[in-house]
Amino acid sequence: MAKQNCGNHTPIAGRNTMKESFEKKYHEIEKNHFWFKARRQYILQYLKNCPRNSRILDIGSSSGILLNELAEMGFERSNLYGVDISANAIRNCKENGIQNAFVMDAQNITLEQKFDIIIASDCLEHLKDDEKALKNWNSLLKADGTLLVFVPALMALWSEHDVENMHFRRYTKTELETKLKQNGFQISKASYWNFFLFLPIYAVRLLSRLNLFKKGKTGDLEDEMKFNSLFYNLINSENKLLKYINLPIGVSTYCIAKKQA
Repeated sequence: MAKQNCGNHTPIAGRNTMKESFEKKYHEIEKNHFWFKARRQYILQYLKNCPRNSRILDIGSSSGILLNELAEMGFERSNLYGVDISANAIRNCKENGIQNAFVMDAQNITLEQKFDIIIASDCLEHLKDDEKALKNWNSLLKADGTLLVFVPALMALWSEHDVENMHFRRYTKTELETKLKQNGFQISKASYWNFFLFLPIYAVRLLSRLNLFKKGKTGDLEDEMKFNSLFYNLINSENKLLKYINLPIGVSTYCIAKKQA
């Protein structure tokens, strides 16, 4: 499976950044790859009724694609912020019109602003001290502010993919909820995500561990693009279902949480 890194995002914080060759390829396809596109679509779907003057921080902003899509929805560009550990990502952000973009460690974001909404997509698994990061993110939210956090799910899916991309862990939904509650958040919604692709991805990773299936590290992103429209439509159908239900299992898990008073 393609890298599920920080949002649409390059890895951030508490460790080295991804290999330069992978980062370059990632930036080339992040706008259209089904995984990142469908996840951005879910976030946009959730935020569509939020006030357009909301101040929003995207942790692991990569090239600023999500932030630009928020601007296209009518959110005020001056209130859109991005941070990433990668100087290349922040340079891309600025070139793409996101001027409030900063190279920072996600465990210690030092912005003076307080935010209505913080988005952190596939970042937490890259951080050695995830609880330190959650405390930091909580401090950046306004009273009753909202955090949307996506992470890779289930250690049963652990593979060379996680090693190559310098993950520290994968999470169950309950583990993610518990860490959020312990660090000042109240859960509004929690679910798994990417249910339809769970079984084939689990099968591939299990066979890989048994040395019955070999998959190259550098070609995965391009290989998946062959099925881009199909996979995007599958996951986007889940996005619509998630308005009404929670999914019992998936390749990722996520929470929407409020800062506790």
